[in-house]
Amino acid sequence: MTVPAKGTAYFPAIEKRYGKPIAHWQELLRRYRAEHPDARHMQQVAWLKDQHGLGHGHANALVAATPAG
Repeated sequence: MTVPAKGTAYFPAIEKRYGKPIAHWQELLRRYRAEHPDARHMQQVAWLKDQHGLGHGHANALVAATPAG
């Protein structure tokens, strides 16, 4: 039995609630990280919440499950 990556259990709910595929949110997050390489985990969460209207749990799950680079 494999364990899903951290945060991925939220992915179906994120797609349903915000109407965009996970790949969309991960691409936005990768661009943000490229522009703000020193941004810590919670800064990234805050950006997703403030700029894109995601809830805390959903934003946190995306940041946790999106690999750096």
